[in-house]
Amino acid sequence: MRALLLTNEFPPHIYGGAGVHVEYLSRELAARMPVEVRSFHDQQISGGNLTVRGTKVDAADYAGCPKPFVSALKALRTDLAFVGQGVDADVVHCHTWYTHFGGILAKMLYGIPMVLTVHSLEPLRPWKREQLGNAYELSAWVEKTALEMADAVIAVSAATKDDVVRLFDVPEDRVVMIPNGIDVNEYRPVDRPDVLRRHGVDPDRPFVLFVGRMTRQKGIVHLLRAIPSLDPGIQVVLAAGDADTPEMQEEMEGLVRSLQADREHVVWIPGMLPRDEVIALYAHAAVFCCPSVYEPFGIINLEAMACGTPVVASAVGGILEVVVDGETGILVDPDLSPDPPHDPRDGTAFAAGLADGINRLVADPALADRMAAAGRKRTEDVYSWGSVAEQTIDLYRRLAGKAVG
Repeated sequence: MRALLLTNEFPPHIYGGAGVHVEYLSRELAARMPVEVRSFHDQQISGGNLTVRGTKVDAADYAGCPKPFVSALKALRTDLAFVGQGVDADVVHCHTWYTHFGGILAKMLYGIPMVLTVHSLEPLRPWKREQLGNAYELSAWVEKTALEMADAVIAVSAATKDDVVRLFDVPEDRVVMIPNGIDVNEYRPVDRPDVLRRHGVDPDRPFVLFVGRMTRQKGIVHLLRAIPSLDPGIQVVLAAGDADTPEMQEEMEGLVRSLQADREHVVWIPGMLPRDEVIALYAHAAVFCCPSVYEPFGIINLEAMACGTPVVASAVGGILEVVVDGETGILVDPDLSPDPPHDPRDGTAFAAGLADGINRLVADPALADRMAAAGRKRTEDVYSWGSVAEQTIDLYRRLAGKAVG
């Protein structure tokens, strides 16, 4: 068996959970079979069974194009280049809609099965129109076409499997649930107060941590609205990357500045941190908060749990399957509207629920410690990357033995 993985992100160019997934999955697959990864960047890596080839499209070629359309058009051009380089594999495995067109072409031209892992779904992210404009319609069309052509669709949670079957013309027996994993040897409790001090965090005071992008999907605005209701002794640390749009960036920066003016110890760490520093933040946090309004899986919750930190998270999507309410953390129902863009019907109540959960865990260290230990054990027992790889290879083998439809 030889597998070709198509991805936007691959180290060192990672900004979200899909990139983390591909990094660890490719490593585990390569321990068992030859794997080639093609990415949207400039990597050229070869070692053992793993080969990584980057293909970077020049943004200067789009000087006359409306800015919101550039990323979608670059994705299609990169996919053409992927397939134009030739394909020598028994299966093509695509991650995120950016690579789906490449998978379609590989399936059609080379006659190999196409597998898609669903890390998110465009119909459930309507706010992407703010970022992409009409290119959102293009991304949604590519995703729908690929999902309905795929020989198998991997859903990272049962909730995501239900969404795929509900929203697309994909037979249920073609959708396989294989969760994300976590490397518990890398993500573990560590003692690194130097990292906290370097970023302006007092290691002697409890803090709540947010890690993620400044997007509506990640719900950071709801955590920001919860901050005034937190116990004054709790620090807030926001390891938050860039927003989807300049307008959202300006909105989030304004909210953070306003909070910092009224409250001490609100620390914003912009940009992507090295992994060892993120692990140190997870490990030292009193509470990790994941206020997402849409989350097919939520690998950040696994990362926090593996580092021995209890979680306060929104009760949505795959989070309900990762975080055990009352055992490894506290889940807060955001009471989402059934209509796009699926925001909380009462954002004030959702923010208050997040604040209550954070305050409760900080005020009760014994409860926090029990949840931290249970979360660590759950990651060790349930979410092994080795198991994810074995399930994925089993799927590849089943597909390679069938005619491609």
